[in-house]
Amino acid sequence: MFGLLNLNKPVGLSSAAVLGRIKHLVKPAKIGHAGTLDPIASGVLIACLGPATRLVEYVQRMPKRYRGVFLLGRSSESEDIEREITELIDPPIPTLDEIQHAAAAMIGEIQQRPPIFSAIKVAGRRAYELARKGRDVELQSRAITVHKLWIESYDYPELTLQIACSSGTYVRSIGRDLAESLGTAAVMSALQRTAIGPFHVADACDPRTLNAETLPSRILSPRAALDSLPTLALSDVEVELVIHGLPFGSPFGTNDSAQLAAIDAQGELVSILYARREGQLWPLLNFRKAGA
Repeated sequence: MFGLLNLNKPVGLSSAAVLGRIKHLVKPAKIGHAGTLDPIASGVLIACLGPATRLVEYVQRMPKRYRGVFLLGRSSESEDIEREITELIDPPIPTLDEIQHAAAAMIGEIQQRPPIFSAIKVAGRRAYELARKGRDVELQSRAITVHKLWIESYDYPELTLQIACSSGTYVRSIGRDLAESLGTAAVMSALQRTAIGPFHVADACDPRTLNAETLPSRILSPRAALDSLPTLALSDVEVELVIHGLPFGSPFGTNDSAQLAAIDAQGELVSILYARREGQLWPLLNFRKAGA
């Protein structure tokens, strides 16, 4: 059990509930997930199995793609339909051209204020826990990157957006800020994560169909989590050095400090390497134990 599962999370289940359905199939291996999806959302959820749980942060850093549906002229505390919705009185009805112009202004690096109903910690507590108790929650804006933002369809009040963005982006807040720039408000009514890096929803499996027979064929190589890293094939001698925590001479010169995905002669992931000292590569994360 060393690999990844590309799951298509259904609406109505939390990310933790989805993993709970699979946990008994992978015991005693550990299981974790990268990039939580709320129960209202569906789409790509990457589960990491066994030693691959150490790769969660690499998957989380990958760019994401979403399809979000919003209702204009409405607001809610959670910025979606999970909380009570308030309809604005006689709100403006923006034209398609106005929305396209406003969307274009949001592309690039922007400052985004996360929703108060989020998992961000405030003084050691999740923001949504405080918000549910009626506490005042103030979250600082932070930099995110919107790579692409375009309109799939518009029939007031329903607006469907396609969004390609960096990790840490709240799609609910994209809709909120877009609507505010048009003098109105919006709540998110549906969300699908269509991709995380190289993982696409078209290739994802329904977690409810997995069992002891079907699971093995759905496990992906852990190398897929390191899609952005250069790959270095190690000799048998170098593999032995690495799994014992020892360095070897770097073939990339003395100034290359980027991380590398190291594989053995069979193409199996052995380690993540980095340039710790001049002219040497050292193991940062090992996935094979000495003597195994």
